[in-house]
Amino acid sequence: MAILHINENNFNSEVLESSKPVLLDFFATWCGPCKMLGQVLEQLDAETQDFKVVKIDIDENPELTRQWKVTTVPSIFFIKDGQVKDSAIGFLPKPVIEQKMKSL
Repeated sequence: MAILHINENNFNSEVLESSKPVLLDFFATWCGPCKMLGQVLEQLDAETQDFKVVKIDIDENPELTRQWKVTTVPSIFFIKDGQVKDSAIGFLPKPVIEQKMKSL
């Protein structure tokens, strides 16, 4: 499964209405920690079908960024059944992300 890069048009269907838990990553192309996190998310996405990894570029989606009150990137939200169950700001190592996703 490939990481989905989404926008306002498909946010609800891909995140809030998803049948699988979602790891939602707000990122920026100019952000160093975002690039490091992106590599971890690509590994996780390749290794599991248990959840969906979705990325939103804050510069291309200012309205979603504002709605979700994202002021720092990377900002990660762990979503199940359309509800935020956990969140984190900044780079997280792979084992921490795996544990958070398993706890959903």
